[in-house]
Amino acid sequence: MSPGRVVIALGGNAMTGPDGSATPAAQRDAIAVACRHVAAVVATGAEVVLTHGNGPQVGNLLVKNELAAHEVPPVPLDWCVAQTQATIGFTLADELDAALADRGLPQRTAVLVTRTLVDADDPHFAEPSKPIGRHLPREHAERSMAHGQVWEDRGPRGWRRVVASPEPRGVVDGPAVRVLLAAGFVVVCAGGGGVPVVDDHVDGHALRGVEAVVDKDLTAALLARDLGAGTLVIATDVPHVVVGFRTPTARPLGRVTPAELRAHAAAGEFARGSMAPKVEAGLRFVAGGGSRAVITSLEHIADAVERDDVGTVVTP
Repeated sequence: MSPGRVVIALGGNAMTGPDGSATPAAQRDAIAVACRHVAAVVATGAEVVLTHGNGPQVGNLLVKNELAAHEVPPVPLDWCVAQTQATIGFTLADELDAALADRGLPQRTAVLVTRTLVDADDPHFAEPSKPIGRHLPREHAERSMAHGQVWEDRGPRGWRRVVASPEPRGVVDGPAVRVLLAAGFVVVCAGGGGVPVVDDHVDGHALRGVEAVVDKDLTAALLARDLGAGTLVIATDVPHVVVGFRTPTARPLGRVTPAELRAHAAAGEFARGSMAPKVEAGLRFVAGGGSRAVITSLEHIADAVERDDVGTVVTP
């Protein structure tokens, strides 16, 4: 099949070390590995747009906010998203340029700090659900909750902070992505779901940032639709979506119809904050006119672009 235009959403596992480490060295090493796989997709002839997660990085910035609040003013969550977009973006550009050059490919990388439009009255602002930052012990979470933060028990790994995650309504900078694609760049954009902004004309400004984190997979689905991409690839740390996860009847899903996948989601098969948004993103992309959405592990993304028997494949 002709790869055409492909949007790839890199999961958080592609941004940190195997043990979850988010030191600069661990992040760069992990990103270098991810970029070799992305370069393999470019080598198939695909026109590639790349998005990425930023949960650990935003979480670390929020910790720095708290520790340094007596010395420097804390920055809001939308600023944290913008800062991590830029930091991860330039690292991706460096490593992806190197991986493309190693393959003898002429394309180079452009990074765009991207805004995502959300509704100011989105009900998700009143119901924080998006996990960010590290898993921490209960006692640490309780101290933070005493200061108004919302945390959830995430099982054996510990507790994790959750923040508002409004629905993405539009990628503000989509036209700039199109221009960069037309110029031949591999485009890195909409990192962390994009910087959330609302359009309410407050103080004479059409757009303003808001305290939230947009789910990056849902933004990737919206972006892929708006760009007319044929394929959305959601890279995660498992080769397939699994039903009956952690039960004796667990089984991977291969090629699946939207109705079948929607039924599994309605039955509660997919965990909120992990596989559920990936499944929802794939369903939305196909429902919006996309040819196929694939959920698979990072090392299989190039095969997933060229073949229909890799990963969990959703087609109309």
